[in-house]
Amino acid sequence: MNKIHLITALCLFPLLSNAADDPSKAATNATASNVQATNSEPSPSDRLLSVERLWQLERVGSPVVSPNGKYIIAPVTRFDVKEDKGYTRLWLFDRDGNKQRPITAEGLGASEPVFSPDSSTLAFVSKRDKDDAGQIYLLPMTGPGEAQRLTEVPTGVYGIKWVGKHLYFIANVWPQKNWDEMAEQIKADKDKKLSARQWNALPYSQFDHWIDEDRQAHVFRIAASGGAVEAITQPLGRELPRSSQSSGDYDIDANEQYIAFTSNGWDNQVDPNIDLFLARIGGNKAENLTPDNKAPDDSPSFSPDGDTLAFSRQHIQGFYADTARLMLYDMDSKKLKSLTDGWDRSLGSFVWSQDGKSLFSNIDDAATQRLYQIDAKTGKPRAITKATSFGAPAVADKNTLVATNESFLYPPRLVTVDVKNGKTTRLDTFNDELLRQTDLGHYESVTYKGADGKDIQMWVHYPPGFDKSKKYPLFLLIHGGPHNAIGDSFSYRWNAQTFSSWGYVTAWPNFHGSSGFGQEFADAINPDWRTKPLADIQAATKYFEAQPWIDTERMVAGGASYGGYLTSVLLGTEHPFKALLIHAAVYNMYSQMAADFAVHSTRFGGFWENPEIYKTISPHYHADKFKTPTLVIHGQLDYRVPVGQGFELFRTLQTKGIESRMIYFPDENHWILKPNNSIYWYNEVKDWMTRFAEPGAR
Repeated sequence: MNKIHLITALCLFPLLSNAADDPSKAATNATASNVQATNSEPSPSDRLLSVERLWQLERVGSPVVSPNGKYIIAPVTRFDVKEDKGYTRLWLFDRDGNKQRPITAEGLGASEPVFSPDSSTLAFVSKRDKDDAGQIYLLPMTGPGEAQRLTEVPTGVYGIKWVGKHLYFIANVWPQKNWDEMAEQIKADKDKKLSARQWNALPYSQFDHWIDEDRQAHVFRIAASGGAVEAITQPLGRELPRSSQSSGDYDIDANEQYIAFTSNGWDNQVDPNIDLFLARIGGNKAENLTPDNKAPDDSPSFSPDGDTLAFSRQHIQGFYADTARLMLYDMDSKKLKSLTDGWDRSLGSFVWSQDGKSLFSNIDDAATQRLYQIDAKTGKPRAITKATSFGAPAVADKNTLVATNESFLYPPRLVTVDVKNGKTTRLDTFNDELLRQTDLGHYESVTYKGADGKDIQMWVHYPPGFDKSKKYPLFLLIHGGPHNAIGDSFSYRWNAQTFSSWGYVTAWPNFHGSSGFGQEFADAINPDWRTKPLADIQAATKYFEAQPWIDTERMVAGGASYGGYLTSVLLGTEHPFKALLIHAAVYNMYSQMAADFAVHSTRFGGFWENPEIYKTISPHYHADKFKTPTLVIHGQLDYRVPVGQGFELFRTLQTKGIESRMIYFPDENHWILKPNNSIYWYNEVKDWMTRFAEPGAR
């Protein structure tokens, strides 16, 4: 049962058989929609993009393509609201978009699909039968057969890759124990009555989980035919970054001679320096390729011929939104070259072309995730796509990419993309019937003048049936990050079209600090998080006040994380909003030092070095000006913005006699992820905003 604590004051008020793992036996031309088509159309009120409808949508994940280009696999997740659970299956797609079919059984879960070099077998991670943790399973693609478990690693596996004759994976291990001893340790930890944890150094948490300082993340491998597990990075005396790890933290060349991986290049765990290391597989020494750069060097990727190692580099330590450059390391000459220094955009997820002459990446480019091709010799970038947003690309052949494509009006879809002209071809039919029965509003990108007279891009969403001759309330949304621009993409947690369906004009301004508009724009708010973004929000407010179709007496606003911080800043200033929503807010910049990521600590020093800036920018110093009714929401498992921030804000509001409500989720983290909790969240936000700004046209 979902646990939700509401505090208010001053205002009371059928499973498939295992044959589904066999592509030759799976049904063809299946659609994944769990919404049954009927002859009757829903009523207008039932045709809106409600939160309940959001949870009916099936979610398509990042695709992988077999080396021969024949098979396309993507994970697809559907949710059962009654059970409050999600279920992920792997689906197989034809390149012409004519067929789609599930190839893993319903209810068992599957993730991280990778192909064998000869394309004959698919590997993936799943937890089945008596598995206590996720293991690698192998499924034949060229004939009948069920998925067979390859590994029995007691700690579980993740971050898998298939190179040559081996499956490589990451496991979080006790470095001094063998596998049997680890299995005993895991059992003992489950059975023990002691709940205490101990740390002697950072990091101690990451978003929603604690980090065990006695364990390390390392790369291992096992032959595709089975056998013993071989440690790859552990003999090198180097662990992967402690806070988080994935398959993007290492790569293996096609001949299985070398491993390139990321690790902290110095002993300081408070402010880690992520460097790139290179070692011979089977050796006991790793070379640091990037010792002189104190900012992150990551995402290693060998070229198809193994002669070049590409990776991503930032230059400013402690600034996660610093522009990421594409770097190339020549394996023979040992020379390093920066390929994109002259380009004011940040490298996204990237992949080599089949001939190794270029790389493809999805780039955060002016509030749109566009696919780019980058020449491997000159570094010259070329935009492949223009409108709407695309996910990380996979290469099908020299002229074709496979990726997800989404916009504000539809969730991720699977498409092929013509490298030459950007033309897309749809491969899946998920959610089509549901969206056909859904009325959506329209949206547009507008530009207005913000702080220092700079252009600020903003997305504006209009309710279905919008009539510009009438007046509508405004719901101004303030994004988080702060260095994460809102792009033309679909969100399940803060869906602007869902908010608009209630009868509000809804807007997302990409204020100073947002990514995708260049280094200077992103860095303009450091260390002063308050002044320029606040001016941009105030200018956005004036933009709407000047529109004849906005009712200035019905304006509300809200944000989460940094957006919650900026909304808390707004709370302490003069503004026209009748009510505010503040989710996971950084309210007290001093106590935020307890988070898993301490604001400003690396680049600008702690508050003990620069206390005056905190007195200016921390919202709690401006509480004397608070007067707006505010809904505060926070999750107990939020270690990025600890839950005390929300309760501090709520106590302040209550002490000042301001109408306020606190909603507390003991089982949620920085985001509200469970279906029933999410439905409750949306409905409570709607109830709060409706009380102070009645929705709909007048």
